[in-house]
Amino acid sequence: MQGTAIDAVRADRAALLELGARLSPAEWRLESGCQGWSVQDVVAHMANLFWAVVDPSRLPATEGMPTEQAQEVGVAARRTSGHAEILADYEQVSSAALDKLAELAVHDFQVPLGDLGSYPMSILPSAYSFDHYLHIRADLFMPRGPLEGPPPADEFRLTSVLDWIEAALPQQNQSAADAVSLRLEITGPAARTISFGTGQPTATITSAADAFARWVSQRGGWTELGVQATGDSAALGYAGKLKVF
Repeated sequence: MQGTAIDAVRADRAALLELGARLSPAEWRLESGCQGWSVQDVVAHMANLFWAVVDPSRLPATEGMPTEQAQEVGVAARRTSGHAEILADYEQVSSAALDKLAELAVHDFQVPLGDLGSYPMSILPSAYSFDHYLHIRADLFMPRGPLEGPPPADEFRLTSVLDWIEAALPQQNQSAADAVSLRLEITGPAARTISFGTGQPTATITSAADAFARWVSQRGGWTELGVQATGDSAALGYAGKLKVF
C-alpha cells in the first residue's frame, strides 16, 4: 500500500479511535509504556500535539520548557477529564489538524521545534506518523503496554516513521554526530541505509524497521529486539544512546 505520511497518520488515527471505542473504563486507567502515564494520558498527549497545530492557545503555557517537561504539563492539565471526553477531543482535533497539515506540507519553510531542532514543514506529517506509530504500538500494546493486538506495522506506516527518524537523528543527537560515524542498516519493510555522523563509518547497526524505531526512541534494547551491532566499541556506545523524539 502506497501513501503519504498524512495517509499513515489517518490510518493510525482510525485504529486508535476504534481501539478507544472498545476499551473499558478500567482499561483506560491502566498504566501505559510511558512511565507515569495511563492509557488515557497517552491519548490526551496525542490530542495535545494536534492542538499545537490547530490552536496552541488551548494548551498550557510551556514556553521555554524542555520538550519532555512541556509534554508532562500538557498531560497533567487533562487528567480531570473523563476518557470519553478525551477520545472525543482527540477525534475532533485530529481531523482538523490533519487537514491543516496536508495543506501546509507542500511548503518547505522551517519550523522551529525547540530542543528537538528545526525542520522543513514538509517533514512535519512524518513526525506525527512517528509519534502515532510508537505511542500506539510500543506504549499502549504489549510487551511495554497493557493491551493486546496492535494494528499493523507495515511498510505503509514505517516509511514515514523512518523519514522522521532520518531527519531528526542528527539534530537531536548532535554531540554523537560530531563524535562518531555510523552505518544504520534497516531491513525488511521500508528498508534503507542511514548514515549518521561524518567520515567513514566505524560501526554498523543492523535491525528491522520496527525494531529500529523502538530502540532509537529508547523503547527497547538491542538484545530483545534482535539488533546486530559490529565495529568500534566506542562508536557502538554512542549508538546505543541515540534517541529520537
